[in-house]
Amino acid sequence: MSQPAIILSDEQAEAHDRVSALLAGAGINLDDALLMPPRDGKSAVMAVMGKAGSGKTLLLAELVRSMRAAGVDIVSGDYEGRRRKDRRTLAILAPTNKAASVLRMRGVPATTIHRILYTPVYDPEYERIAEWIAGQGDRPEVEGLTDAALDRAYAFYQQNASVPGALAAAGLRGSDFITGWKRREEPLDVGFVDESSMLDDKQYEDLREIFPTLLLFGDPAQLAPVNQSGAMVFDRLEDGQKMQLNRIHRQEADSPILDLAHALADPDVDFHRFEAMVQEAAARDDRVVHAERVEVDLMARSPVLVWRNATRIRLIQAFRSVYGAPEDELLEGEPLICDGIELPMKHRKKRLDLEARGLIKGAQVIYMGLGRRPGFSKLHVMGAEDPQVSAASIVKIEKPDEEEPFIPFAARMGATFLHGAAVTIHKAQGSQWENVQVFAPDLYAAFRAGRTEAGVPLWKRLAYVAITRAQERLYWVVRNRLAKPTQPLTVDDLKALPKPGLELTAAEPEG
Repeated sequence: MSQPAIILSDEQAEAHDRVSALLAGAGINLDDALLMPPRDGKSAVMAVMGKAGSGKTLLLAELVRSMRAAGVDIVSGDYEGRRRKDRRTLAILAPTNKAASVLRMRGVPATTIHRILYTPVYDPEYERIAEWIAGQGDRPEVEGLTDAALDRAYAFYQQNASVPGALAAAGLRGSDFITGWKRREEPLDVGFVDESSMLDDKQYEDLREIFPTLLLFGDPAQLAPVNQSGAMVFDRLEDGQKMQLNRIHRQEADSPILDLAHALADPDVDFHRFEAMVQEAAARDDRVVHAERVEVDLMARSPVLVWRNATRIRLIQAFRSVYGAPEDELLEGEPLICDGIELPMKHRKKRLDLEARGLIKGAQVIYMGLGRRPGFSKLHVMGAEDPQVSAASIVKIEKPDEEEPFIPFAARMGATFLHGAAVTIHKAQGSQWENVQVFAPDLYAAFRAGRTEAGVPLWKRLAYVAITRAQERLYWVVRNRLAKPTQPLTVDDLKALPKPGLELTAAEPEG
């Protein structure tokens, strides 16, 4: 049964036509489904910009559908078969696991930028399985794998187009078939990048090296990357390379959350007027809540969004206290944020292994319990395609008025984590949650400070980013109070997910 045709607005249709012309110049004709071999030395960049609700993701999804229908192959970074001179490919990318998962939930096969920059090296024996399920080789015979296991791998790939997932369905672990990771040396073809407002200059240059044809989708009203003085990668493009979607498209009911987000563009709306608008919206629609306190039950899966680090640390301590968490250990179900990988350069391969599995800086993780070895933790990486991992961990819990964080337990080296019950609005970019709590006293402090970013009051940029993280319900918290939990922390909902587990080990130091 065919899917109903998507009706694009005039603006979206114009943007679709301009992107189609760009692709036709690169040898991909969407109108006639005609593909020409890639042209060496030819490159192009274009940006589609618009605020929340302007239809960027709908346009991206329709372009992906058109390219697939034309015969363009989707590449994800988990495995790439033999290169063909005439093959045309598309990679759909996002800066974070959570941002990529938002696209995947909408049917767009997205992966992270990191997974494209670094590719896995497969054991030759298992590479034969990968080639077979990808339609590039004959059915192999592999010692230790039954015909039924190979059938499971093949069936999984037909549904999910993931080689690691297919091999896991056959009963294999990542350490069985991936021997290492390497930095990509050869370029790809066409790249679509969502949440491009988060890109810094280095990431942008890396992408330009890999993709001769690059299309950026982003929201210029969000916060610019840290240390870029309010500048975004869109700013370096010529006017002819940029398209602006202005109309707000509501596919279902009107959204009071989007109404509030766009009200921030009015120069006559100051903080006090905006809070009155929040109250008015809450009085007529339960998707906006004018909250007198932070709901602690929500913090384990969606952090409270704040501006100031001091506020973040206080809320984390309050969260742990109200659940009775001991100082020297974590409770199952506590949220964490990956703060990077602490491994010496001689263990670069292991660093790539951890990062490629989703443990990149800013990744949201749920603690699932102690691992089988000292210093290891069982973790659920939110938004990752294979979320269940076990990794050497260094957990740091910051305390108010203390310079050094408290470390309840740690491996000698591995992935480092901060607590994730509250995060800064900067860190929240690219993520979305069903329910979002915004700590309004922090935004009032930004309003009182009078700071601006790229000519816009900082509090408005912060508020815009924070409230557009909410998919279903926005809580505008106006008091520094914390509700009591209605139930203990749990990981039962995560354990029930039918995703294969991966065991990640960090190499021990030599000597």
